Amino acid sequence: MSSVTLDSISKTYGNQVIIPPIFLEIKPNEFLSLLGPSGCGKTTLIRMIAGLETPTEGRVIIGEQPVFDSSLQLFAPPERRNLGMVFQSYALWPHLTVFENIAFPLRCRKVSQSEIEHKVEDALEQVQLKGMGKRKPNELSGGQQQRVALARALVARPKVLLLDEPLSNLDTNLREEMCEQISKLKAQFPMTMIYVTHDQNEAVRLSDRIAILNKGKIEQLGTVQELRTSPKTEFVHSFFRV
Repeated sequence: MSSVTLDSISKTYGNQVIIPPIFLEIKPNEFLSLLGPSGCGKTTLIRMIAGLETPTEGRVIIGEQPVFDSSLQLFAPPERRNLGMVFQSYALWPHLTVFENIAFPLRCRKVSQSEIEHKVEDALEQVQLKGMGKRKPNELSGGQQQRVALARALVARPKVLLLDEPLSNLDTNLREEMCEQISKLKAQFPMTMIYVTHDQNEAVRLSDRIAILNKGKIEQLGTVQELRTSPKTEFVHSFFRV
């Protein structure tokens, strides 16, 4: 498990400031939610951590290792950041089986076939999809597809797991089921998790701490109790009503 530090990270497009300079430190083994309304910058922020978006200024440090530093012109690509990521859209390859979708990160790391088979079967069991490795994604329900995406993100045992609105495409019952699944995985595997959501109930249920974003700025960072009892801004007071 690793800490994640965003040191004066910012993002601009032309003259438009999307993320003003932010400092944020996520502790090792912490579950931190980035919570805010649509367009507040939370997905941009998590994509900059992943290396899918290049910050304009600042530094991103994972553990002790800088993976982005604007002053040094340092940029480590996503595959060198030891991250797992679960997307809102599942991002599964439709032409590959469930097994091959999950195996993909291991094949990129040149893991042996015997080890791939062991790790993928283990991952399938962890997300309650044992025996479904030969199916294609279109043969699965939305909840099952999201569990495949979760297994793929976990199979290489990343130090940090990023989850970008992973439940927003699911109905209420499936969201409840997946929330429970993520909660169990959080207890089972020690790793740092960063979770993007606009759903306050999800954030409250899963998080150790929550960063509330508004117009690219962190309005407040704290535990659920701190946000409920001691909101620091009018936005937090009006927005956080769980």
